[in-house]
Amino acid sequence: MRKGILLVNLGTPDSPAVGDVRKYLAEFLMDKRVIDIHPFFRFLLVRGIIVPFRAPKSAALYQQIWDNRNGSPLLHFSKLQQQMLKLALGDDYVVELGMRYQYPSIELALNKLKAAAVHSILVIPLFPQYASATTGSVVSEVMRVMRRWPNILPLVVKGTFYNRPLFINAFKEKVQRYSRSSYDHLLFSFHGLPERQLKACDASKMYCLTKKNCCELLTETNENCYAAQCYETARLIAAELNLSRADYSVCFQSRLGKREWIKPYTSSTIQQIAKAGKRRLLVVCPAFVSDCLETLQEIAVEYRQEFTAAGGNELLLVESLNDSPLLIKALQEIAT
Repeated sequence: MRKGILLVNLGTPDSPAVGDVRKYLAEFLMDKRVIDIHPFFRFLLVRGIIVPFRAPKSAALYQQIWDNRNGSPLLHFSKLQQQMLKLALGDDYVVELGMRYQYPSIELALNKLKAAAVHSILVIPLFPQYASATTGSVVSEVMRVMRRWPNILPLVVKGTFYNRPLFINAFKEKVQRYSRSSYDHLLFSFHGLPERQLKACDASKMYCLTKKNCCELLTETNENCYAAQCYETARLIAAELNLSRADYSVCFQSRLGKREWIKPYTSSTIQQIAKAGKRRLLVVCPAFVSDCLETLQEIAVEYRQEFTAAGGNELLLVESLNDSPLLIKALQEIAT
């Protein structure tokens, strides 16, 4: 009897055309775990404001990173990860790939596992740190699909791997491709979330964001906090690189809307770094295991321009894990 493995990443438009980007954004942003407001107001905001205005702009950005041969970088590398993990695990496992939004869907991937007559399913969301808007949404969608099956297979979800040694060493290896003399400062930039989503995950309702820097140290109280897990990932990678706390900064990117998101913001952080006299900035994004719009465009283009405008000389983006053998070993370890 074979075991089923479901890898899940966020998703991508089918093409950089405005229509496909509009379709992707609508599905993504209408997810109640992504924009967690009243359904009526979410509909008005997403369908009436964000998608109509954002889709053409986002399509232009996707066109900049789209590969003529391989298409979406995120989908391309996710497929490579699936293939490499399948090879590493062998014939006792069936490995399928699903995207939370768009193609290939989670439902399609789960149906493939069911058709393969696997006796159990292990879900590995490809998000190292837990967030309701990512891993939580994946779990919700998996349950939505499987609850309609006459025979619900044994199911396990591996929710995080932010502190697994192989994952940490995979990013360490990527950073070490740059000599220490080639940069003045290392920046860990993680995907941002609204602060209210951090507070919602605080079971005590008494700790989250009640004091300054409450996320910077992982404890039993905040071990399920997305931001605390991000800081812990950064601390572990920095320790492997023998960096002091003064040698690196942690920040959060991709803010959407005017409400308060996790701070410090990447944009303001890189400006402060430039004003402090740091001229060569190396940026690593350990919330992403595959390069995507947020790394290849937001960091490598937008933030590079901001850094040089603020007085910096060079901003370098560390390639994401993509087809890293150490990442595959980490996934293999999780799967078995």
